[in-house]
Amino acid sequence: MSRAFVREDEGERWQPPSPRRAYRIVWRGEAAQAPEVVRETDDLIEALRWLQARDQRHLFELRDGQGVLLATAS
Repeated sequence: MSRAFVREDEGERWQPPSPRRAYRIVWRGEAAQAPEVVRETDDLIEALRWLQARDQRHLFELRDGQGVLLATAS
């Protein structure tokens, strides 16, 4: 197999990047940690329902595909 399709550092096959979604749910977590995307979707209602179902929803933010803050859960 050509080395062009294997990551040199991990030995895994190359995977194309996943398509950008319209909405991202970001976990803010600790102040010292960088925010982490935990869920992506194209459905705004699904994203809001997912946020509502979380116990610690105050730690999450809803952002659009470009990273603009749309809502914080409280």
